[in-house]
Amino acid sequence: MTTTEPLTTGWEADLADSDTLGLRWLRHWSATCAAFVGALGGTVFSDERYLLADAGRPASFFNAAVLLAPVGDLPGLLDEIEARVAGGSGDVYLWSLWPTPDLRPRGWELDGHPPLCVRPPLAVLPVPAPPVGPAPARVRTPEALARWERVLVDGYPVPDAAPARPGQLVGPALLDDDRVRFWSSGDPVEGISAQFVAHGIASFALGVTMPGARRRGHWYRHAHVRLHTEPGLWHAGVFADASRPGAERIGFVPVLRHTLWHLHRP
Repeated sequence: MTTTEPLTTGWEADLADSDTLGLRWLRHWSATCAAFVGALGGTVFSDERYLLADAGRPASFFNAAVLLAPVGDLPGLLDEIEARVAGGSGDVYLWSLWPTPDLRPRGWELDGHPPLCVRPPLAVLPVPAPPVGPAPARVRTPEALARWERVLVDGYPVPDAAPARPGQLVGPALLDDDRVRFWSSGDPVEGISAQFVAHGIASFALGVTMPGARRRGHWYRHAHVRLHTEPGLWHAGVFADASRPGAERIGFVPVLRHTLWHLHRP
């Protein structure tokens, strides 16, 4: 009798981060969701197939299941995910770098296919100076973080988290996490951003400008300070198609699209 070796996929858990940028990104994004949800006191589960971070209540797109490898039995995996998130409130997102079957019969809604964009380090590709305006300042106190969070809720917006309450979407414990940085600009605050560093990537984790302050250079100034905070790393971000042109103007390149679903929990 002959034995057959298991067929590899190129996404195995024992591969080094450096194997591909896609693998590095999945590990980075799953770590981002775990950090933000963990700071809210939520639960985090992970194995070689996926990571699930769930605050049990609205937490924007950080309430997420991130697929870490191609899935042979997606219905079975979704049975498991749905059982783990049952009883909570707020939307739960499913992030996949691979096309999925139609999940609408299971009650999931398709959010689209947001592109992953990446940018080489500043030494490889410098960035032009940003437009003149209020410089982003690091957020270092719970009080400043609460003002930052208000812009996230009102400007993104996150309607199921309104009205904004301190610590509802962003736990103050993140201020002590060396992997994450927050900035705000304007007085009162009009623009915010966050950067997360893990697995050799610095990401544009969040970037929001209040509607009345848009097209005044807030986003570019926040992009500039984030790039210069980690000049030696590749940067990455998930951009909506509407914001993608701005990212491309400062050197980001779209490399592939996610398939993004969400499951609504009343």
